[in-house]
Amino acid sequence: MKAESTKINSLKHVLFGSLIGTTIEFFDFYIYANAAVLVFPQLFFPGADSTTSTLESLATFSIAFLARPLGSAVFGHYGDKIGRKVTLVVALLTMGISTVSIGFLPSYASIGVLAPILLMLCRFGQGVGLGGEWGGAVLLAIENAPPHKRAWYGMFPQLGAPIGLLLSGGTFLLLTDSMSSEDFMDYGWRIPFIASSLLVLVGFYIRLKISETPAFENSKEEQKEVKVPFVTVFKSYKNQLIFGTLAAITTFLVFYLMTVFMLNWNTKGLGFSNRDALLIQLFSVLFFAIFIPISALAADKIGRRKMLIYTTIAIAVFGFFFSSFLTTNNIVLVTVFVCLGMSLMGFIYGPLGTFLSELFPTTVRYTGASLTFNMAGILGAAFAPMVAIKLSDLYGIASVGMYLTVAACISLVSLLVISKEEHKF
Repeated sequence: MKAESTKINSLKHVLFGSLIGTTIEFFDFYIYANAAVLVFPQLFFPGADSTTSTLESLATFSIAFLARPLGSAVFGHYGDKIGRKVTLVVALLTMGISTVSIGFLPSYASIGVLAPILLMLCRFGQGVGLGGEWGGAVLLAIENAPPHKRAWYGMFPQLGAPIGLLLSGGTFLLLTDSMSSEDFMDYGWRIPFIASSLLVLVGFYIRLKISETPAFENSKEEQKEVKVPFVTVFKSYKNQLIFGTLAAITTFLVFYLMTVFMLNWNTKGLGFSNRDALLIQLFSVLFFAIFIPISALAADKIGRRKMLIYTTIAIAVFGFFFSSFLTTNNIVLVTVFVCLGMSLMGFIYGPLGTFLSELFPTTVRYTGASLTFNMAGILGAAFAPMVAIKLSDLYGIASVGMYLTVAACISLVSLLVISKEEHKF
């Protein structure tokens, strides 16, 4: 029986299984982000002015972040009680069905106010699914990892974020290049949402071939189980939950400023075409992807916490340069700026999953790591694009940089005071 488990959980199965799921989940998540800026304001939130419509559209974008802790609690409960494998499969299907449904929604012109309501319900489903997916994918990797390579294994699910973003942005770029604006707004935007069903089927197949992690199996054999993981996390690990959440908010903020906010700023603030804005985003994602494995290698040598501390300091400094790069419509300067931001994102994101997972023991790790990550998403990302747009309108682009710097200082303090205890795997 043991030999069979080892055979199933080969390095290839573990790493590809964790990567493919997060790639699909983040592809689904990011096609919504692109559509929330480029499409939904006109089709679902026609208003008096473009800023109001965009803010209303981005409000639905934030719904998923509010739903993610619910997904963490529900899927985390079953992930810690019955296993990582089944929970990951159900989370993937929840996300996939919600995304495909968006592709079939009628617009405001067809059914009125019911259209944005249905959009919000689908977005809620996306959030619940991703709330359960991320933690399980990270645990699938690191609970199969040698102790000295946990950050390296843990970075594979993290790579799903840039790959998903490349696929989503590339799809939108291909569609806008290959069809007229009228056709794109009529039906073209629906294609990536509906086509994601093919990716979900691939992920579903891969996930079914993977067995439970050794850490979970050992915990079950030793009969180490808590009755309600969610309650145990809040009672016994509240410091890890609070400071881990605050430590991770900068990761979310820098990412959504460099993607959603910059897509809006480049098209509406600087007057770039949708195509140029998407090209800048896609090029910068390459830097995001490159520095994830580099940061993981470094984190395995110097420690996950130290790596996050150094990068958070760099992000705090980076916030002072918004006005230097983003007050001109020089596309080269803007591209350099976004690439710098996404490079820092790679450095901080690579070891983050491993760091958060090491804060909790096996019996509540799925719940604890997922809740911490997704609560940080609420604080660092749910309203970040809307806040940044308002700040830039009222006080100028420099205030958006200060917003990032303040968040980085909060994360830095949390990283300095958080417990250094590492739980057994």
